[in-house]
Amino acid sequence: MKFLIDMPLSPGLASWLVEHGYNAVHALEVGLDRASDTVILERARREKRVVITADLDYPQLLASSHTEGPGLILFRGGNYSEADALYYLRKVLASITPEVLCKSIVVIEKNRIRFRSLPL
Repeated sequence: MKFLIDMPLSPGLASWLVEHGYNAVHALEVGLDRASDTVILERARREKRVVITADLDYPQLLASSHTEGPGLILFRGGNYSEADALYYLRKVLASITPEVLCKSIVVIEKNRIRFRSLPL
């Protein structure tokens, strides 16, 4: 499974994912630190990566695209420490198959995790 971690989140998430056998990059390390959300989504779609972000614009962009991907994991509802983000990310990865994740929006809030299939 491949991931692209967006700028609002720590590069440590990408490091943790790589250490656990995933292919993950942070936007900063691949020159996307100043890229628009649309450019990031296109890159993720082209490389078949799931975007991990805290940017609330992504669900609307995906809804208007009417496509099945890329998948999205959205941290919502405040700031998450790297430890908190990893805690929730582990829960998501343990509860959804890669095939489903690639075609879903997962919204992580501090009191719940919601899944929604794409296209919206």
